Amino acid sequence: MPRARKSTEIRKREIIEAARKLIYKKGSEHVTVKNIAKEVKISEAAIYRHFRNKKEILSFLAGHITESLLQDIDSAEQNDLSYPDNIGGILRSHLSKIEQKRGVSFQVIAEIISFGDRKLNKQVYDNIQKYLQRFSGLMDNGIKAGVIREDIDSAATALLLFGMIQGLVNTWALSNYSFDLTERFDAIWNVFRRMVVRH
Repeated sequence: MPRARKSTEIRKREIIEAARKLIYKKGSEHVTVKNIAKEVKISEAAIYRHFRNKKEILSFLAGHITESLLQDIDSAEQNDLSYPDNIGGILRSHLSKIEQKRGVSFQVIAEIISFGDRKLNKQVYDNIQKYLQRFSGLMDNGIKAGVIREDIDSAATALLLFGMIQGLVNTWALSNYSFDLTERFDAIWNVFRRMVVRH
């Protein structure tokens, strides 16, 4: 008997997960429709039933990564931690996921930039802006609650946090993943926390 066809949503997630694995295992240059089809064990034609091309696959993957990161923020906002510790917890959760998947979220961004498509770059830029705005909002809430210094520029601080995480992950990847990512983050976070917390 022929196998039942999987739903479009399930198949799309399998395809983007295959793209994610290829980036992690072999590097972004190996993310081709042919290699993705081989990873999922379906034909290239089956890939094209769900995505028009590689660009659309990367677009869907970038959106999925952003959605996951924003869900972490939503979950952390429901906790009763103080604002600085809440933010630290969110970043630690991100890094734990990055560690499990070998920093693939940043490699996807790099692959999209190297692809040279303005529309795709704009989508990733907009996704990053959403992420930064959410962190900026958390900082503003902390200022209103009196736990974060009033002279802190929340938007600049959010960008600093993003750069801090990206720099840490890049260093970790260049070292061939030779150190514990979350442990190194804790040391950096302690320095950052002392800078923003109201004493």
